[in-house]
Amino acid sequence: MAVVIRLARHGAKKNPFYHIVVADSRNARDSGAILERIGSYDPMQPKDSGKRVMFDADKAKAWMARGAKPSDRVYKFLANAGMLEKRAAPVQTKKNQPREKTKKKIEDRNAKIAKAAEAAAAAKAEAEKPAEAPAEPAAE
Repeated sequence: MAVVIRLARHGAKKNPFYHIVVADSRNARDSGAILERIGSYDPMQPKDSGKRVMFDADKAKAWMARGAKPSDRVYKFLANAGMLEKRAAPVQTKKNQPREKTKKKIEDRNAKIAKAAEAAAAAKAEAEKPAEAPAEPAAE
């Protein structure tokens, strides 16, 4: 029997609440055919709240010792609790970054702005510089 530790959805429409359960992997998520309920997850709570994820660590360890595999979300909960090693984050694609042509445009615009600011600073310094008085003729 393939045993998994996963979430079973409860709660109302647009107000989810999950039980962390140990179940046979062949059963449906919300079938009710679970082996044991070991905790709860309330995604409506703030992320720093202690009530967001609550589970019995001893029961989770015992089931994993018997061969139960946690689902991806439950694995994250266990890793955040320090029971498992965190998985490495996958390498992201570069689709969220600007293209080379856009980078060049941004670079040119920034150079143009810097050049204009430099010219303005030079003009301001020139204006603040005291005007030199004409030299007085030498007295004879």
